[in-house]
Amino acid sequence: MKVIIKELDNCSENINKVQKFLFEQIKKEFGYDYVPEWHEDIIKLEEYYVNPIRNNFFVAYCEETGEIIATIGIRAYDKDFPEFRHLYSMDNTSSIWRLFVDERCRRCGLASKMFSIAENFAIKSSYENIYLHTHKTLDGALEFWTKMGFAVSLDSNDELETVHMDKKICGLRITLQPSDFRHAVKL
Repeated sequence: MKVIIKELDNCSENINKVQKFLFEQIKKEFGYDYVPEWHEDIIKLEEYYVNPIRNNFFVAYCEETGEIIATIGIRAYDKDFPEFRHLYSMDNTSSIWRLFVDERCRRCGLASKMFSIAENFAIKSSYENIYLHTHKTLDGALEFWTKMGFAVSLDSNDELETVHMDKKICGLRITLQPSDFRHAVKL
């Protein structure tokens, strides 16, 4: 399978398809539907990811079918967790959101590639850190993010089993050419 990774644009048809994919993935992974306080960024993809210069949303498509098979969002850190006020700011910290890979396309390096593209975007956008949170209930999530260079900054021990993680990013700047967004993935 050939995979094409693109930046999400302001096309309402593309945005609707991404929203549908995201909510399908959330239902599969977490067992619930739209929750306003948790999913505002999905409803307002343009406001959170597409329009701000230092934010972005990447979508992986199967080249043959045009089907969405993976997503990842990156945006300036915009949370106000008291325990992180001294660590992160919108100026120096980006945050990863909505990394989903269709279950048929997992374990082939696509998630790593998606993160690599987002991380390169963060470097190009002059961020110094990347923050994310994940959940211990997600199969392989902690191991994946640790492999990507993240460290646990706080285990919330809450009902959702939330784990906060971060990564200091280096100043290595990698210039991506449009051809870099086309990858062959063997499934």
